[in-house]
Amino acid sequence: MSTSARKYLIAGNWKMNLNSAEGAELAKDVVSLVGAQTDVTVCVCPTFTALESVSQVVNNSNIQLGAQNMHFEASGAYTGEISAEMLRHLFTNFVILGHSERREYFGETDAIVNKKTLAALAANLKPIVCVGETLEEREAGKVNEVIKTQLEGALVGVEADAADALVIAYEPVWAIGTGKTATPEMAEEVHAEIRCMLAGLIGEEAADKVRILYGGSMKPENADDLLAQKNIDGGLIGGAALKANSFAALVESAQKLSK
Repeated sequence: MSTSARKYLIAGNWKMNLNSAEGAELAKDVVSLVGAQTDVTVCVCPTFTALESVSQVVNNSNIQLGAQNMHFEASGAYTGEISAEMLRHLFTNFVILGHSERREYFGETDAIVNKKTLAALAANLKPIVCVGETLEEREAGKVNEVIKTQLEGALVGVEADAADALVIAYEPVWAIGTGKTATPEMAEEVHAEIRCMLAGLIGEEAADKVRILYGGSMKPENADDLLAQKNIDGGLIGGAALKANSFAALVESAQKLSK
């Protein structure tokens, strides 16, 4: 395992898939396969409409609940938005913020991601803050520059004492849903760089506690090699999270390495 202090986290991002009944069904399967183990933190992130039904299913298991987004204000005239308190009410633990799809399709900026991150931490939610470069940016040799800008922008005002709650997800945007994956070595290189940047922002001791997930198409076939890397503390899983068996296989990969 990366270090004894960091527990692997396998988080499933269901994206805009599954209605409330289908979500509950998938959650039941995930609970029956990996809901009793405690070696790995496991989290499922359904759509807002399925949060309540999934919450009821995972409630008495070791599977935690996550949301895919939230607004930074506590309440008010923000039609179509969901607040941290509403998520907490359903026993949500995690919230994905600044996903590349939110940035690309919905115009989310680093400043917005920062407001959401601070609001999540204040509400005792664990933010999974996403950073990552596009293919053009990678080919132009700008990986570190892009990630540094996103990381520094998202974490303004975040203190060292938030390290246990804070999760960073590295998403090489060019490797999501394209069938391309970064090699474990390429992924580790960026993860190590992220940890180094975190040390500059919140100090080395705190940076060492932050879990950094890989979000570039982790599958049962490549999970062992990715999770064996020193700074890869789990995965933010897209496609493979929609099938209980493949999602459970990723949890089992992490379990093996936790021993």
